[in-house]
Amino acid sequence: MKNNEHGMSTRSIHGSGFKDAHGCPHTPIYNTTTFAFPSTADLLDVVDGRKPGALYTRYGLNPSIFSLEQTLSGLEGAEAAWAFCSGMAAETALFLTHGREGIVCIGDAYGGTLELLATQLPLLGIKTHLILGSEIDRLDALLAGGAKLVFFETPANPTLELVDIRAIAARAHARGARVAVDNTFASPVNQRPLELGADFVVHSATKYLGGHSDLTAGAIMGSSELLLPIWNWRKNLGSMIAPETASLLARSLRTLVVRVRQQNASAQAVAEAMARHPRISRVFYPGLPGFPGHALAKAQMHGFGGMLSIEVKGDGAVATRVADRLRLFALAPSLGGAESLVTQPCTTTHHGLTPEERTRRGIPDAMLRLSVGLEEAADLIADLEQALRS
Repeated sequence: MKNNEHGMSTRSIHGSGFKDAHGCPHTPIYNTTTFAFPSTADLLDVVDGRKPGALYTRYGLNPSIFSLEQTLSGLEGAEAAWAFCSGMAAETALFLTHGREGIVCIGDAYGGTLELLATQLPLLGIKTHLILGSEIDRLDALLAGGAKLVFFETPANPTLELVDIRAIAARAHARGARVAVDNTFASPVNQRPLELGADFVVHSATKYLGGHSDLTAGAIMGSSELLLPIWNWRKNLGSMIAPETASLLARSLRTLVVRVRQQNASAQAVAEAMARHPRISRVFYPGLPGFPGHALAKAQMHGFGGMLSIEVKGDGAVATRVADRLRLFALAPSLGGAESLVTQPCTTTHHGLTPEERTRRGIPDAMLRLSVGLEEAADLIADLEQALRS
């Protein structure tokens, strides 16, 4: 049986295909910058691509990185994957490679991504268009105007808004454009965008893929043809993942499936409890039947994820007090780790947006974003209830 025919748990453990000469079940850390060759002819075979092989770590030609990338590609059902030093590095390389003719970003996204698209890429002459999910009717005109890359998160940060991957891919491809999906919130366990028609999948591997809040990394998956031109941008921007981090991430991938499935179940329980709480005005979670994207989530996802947001009754100051009184939820940015985290988007992930822009995007100051970890769901619910009661 081929690796891509195995189940997700099996691929997360055996996906690299690496066979260590000493029987090591986990690829060792090749903590070296360069690799020696027996002859110039052998060196040129690798340099010119005639033979695969290790060469220079900044290029990504290192067995620790090879092994990780093979596992990453298998998890998303992709032909190839490139690993990066961060999710933002991965997005930047993608945009500089395939977005130079224009980029359309649909819906909500991480604040750093919005800043990159709205402020920094235009300095390089790259046209970017940020539209809300409710403005999807503008997409065809923007693609007709020359934009060649459509980018979106689904579920999106922090509103958990969903975008129909299959429908957007069909519209983009009809205009000769490519589609990139940030799959960080869902992880490959819950959603595989390439199977739904996307051309690229992007991850902040710092989050669910890493899963332990102890590494910073990113990844892009897709076809070999489309990923090949990204390779030089990664190499020359110096955004390569380190071998030590690659090994740590590969270790974490072995438990990805069991971690995410547990976080799915706990987040569902937390979301249902908060939906019943008298001091919560709204709960943003795809697994709730009343959530606007629930039907779409059931159609394109295999699980509803470990992320949810709640809107506390009152203003931002009330939400701040609730966040400050939580005991199990650590007050910290990031997500996807074993420990549960809480953050107030107006003070962290989306602090760089103006209040007016946050309001336009449906991100109230009274919103708290919760990353549900691996603690007992009942304990997390009790923690939220005591903070809301106080």
